[in-house]
Amino acid sequence: MSDVEQPARGKNHKARVREASIERILDAAEQLFAEFGYHGFTLKDVAAKVGVSSTLIHYHFSGKDSICEAVWARKAPISARNRLESMRRYAEEAGDKITVEGALASWIDADLNVQIDETDQWRAFGKIAAQANSAAGWGAEKMTKYFNPVVLALIDLLKKAMPDCDEETIFWGYHFVSGAMTHNMARTGRLDELSHGLCSSDDFVSIRRHMAKFMAAGFEAICREEAARKRQTSP
Repeated sequence: MSDVEQPARGKNHKARVREASIERILDAAEQLFAEFGYHGFTLKDVAAKVGVSSTLIHYHFSGKDSICEAVWARKAPISARNRLESMRRYAEEAGDKITVEGALASWIDADLNVQIDETDQWRAFGKIAAQANSAAGWGAEKMTKYFNPVVLALIDLLKKAMPDCDEETIFWGYHFVSGAMTHNMARTGRLDELSHGLCSSDDFVSIRRHMAKFMAAGFEAICREEAARKRQTSP
């Protein structure tokens, strides 16, 4: 081995060690964030979960906001890309035959699929996103930063599916769908209790099977109703 190769390999090894250390820290932070919420954990808690000193945490991250942002930056862009790509493919395949159910499925199923296929990797972040979608302040800021383009792409698809529906009603419909997705991702277990085990809030296969169809019917109903109301009140 030459003298030139040796330092390069040493540097690569150090970089890999550093990356592995950061990943362990972020895994721990993500789990604590999901379980206790943004305000419910500290950097000391992260250090204890990883089994390292707080000094190491501070070596990699400047504070709690820094580590929380890193948790978001690790998963949120992937979720956004998945959804945008899913909607792009759907629009390309559907052409001028875009439907409300098809548009919603392309937006909904992209996130549900990773919860089904990669549960261990995405369960915690799904809970974090659910918290953010129901929180002002830090939550609203993160949803705006990472997901506004995704939402607006869905709105555009829905406008094409329902050209006679006014924009205001479409946004209300999105608001209701978004709330339902939040509840799904939270995996509260409430459904399990209410149904005496007949249904499970962890059953994302059933959620995927039913949700787009259910929400599409609601969208179409409020659009019909609003159109009828405007016809009645117009001079």
